Amino acid sequence: MADEALSAGAVARRLGVAVTTLRTWHQRYGLGPSQHVPGHHRRYTPADLARLEIMRRLTVEGVTPAEAARWARQAPPSGGIGLAGSGRARTGRAGGGLAIPVGRAGPAARGLARAAMRLDSAAIGETISHALAVNGVIATWDGLVRPVLAGIGERHAATAGLIEVEHLMSRCVTEALAAVPRTATGPGRLLLSCADEEQHSLPLEALAAALAERDVAYRMLGARVPVSALVEAVNRTGPAAVVIWSHTRATADPAQLAALLAADRRPLLVLAAGPGWRADALPSGVVRPVDLAEAVSLSLAVRESIDQSATG
Repeated sequence: MADEALSAGAVARRLGVAVTTLRTWHQRYGLGPSQHVPGHHRRYTPADLARLEIMRRLTVEGVTPAEAARWARQAPPSGGIGLAGSGRARTGRAGGGLAIPVGRAGPAARGLARAAMRLDSAAIGETISHALAVNGVIATWDGLVRPVLAGIGERHAATAGLIEVEHLMSRCVTEALAAVPRTATGPGRLLLSCADEEQHSLPLEALAAALAERDVAYRMLGARVPVSALVEAVNRTGPAAVVIWSHTRATADPAQLAALLAADRRPLLVLAAGPGWRADALPSGVVRPVDLAEAVSLSLAVRESIDQSATG
């Protein structure tokens, strides 16, 4: 870091914030330039810059500005305080930083990521519920929820942390998706199930909510369904389509799909959903949707086919 004092514009460029943000931090939280030369604008010293780096880093990581400013003001001149001075990347976006990366997702996803880092379940729920009401399930899942969940997974892989963030975020997503109105009546001709030992059911819950949004009835078996239980459910209910979700290769045993195809009441369509399934290992007659939108589209096609047969 250079020893010379810096102008507001130079500090803003170093931190990647607007000059107006610096003014706000100065006026509201007392984090302003400390060097004063008569007849000249005040300048930021290296110690000022160190405190502002802490302020910016903590706010990016989801700490409220007032709390971040309190930590910044308490920091020694080197800028080394507990959370911010732990050797993590300065930007909080790479390496071991605490900010959740969301790629090219928009500001709503970044706000949701910050709420997740704060463990702010009320803000998480409000953000997701608003997006569902305005944009619908598919757009909310692809543009808001999935980027944040992926970012949490990426940060966990790098740090082995954020388990509490993932659990809270998952619970809030489940509650928001469950609140999507279910108005369809009659027996569900679609059966949704996770693969044997597969515990990641959120994408399946998103599919269920997207189907409900389109007034499609379904049955949901949920996580960790043994293949014998799945086949029994198929034979008892005779679904037109079965969606079986696998998140990892460890749970994507093609034998489960083969068992469905050999069931006494074989469904018209078997969808192998999720990244666990290998396209080149799927039995003949099984379709692998590339995303939530395609899974919904295929399910709607099956319903339309059934409705046409019933009226034909």
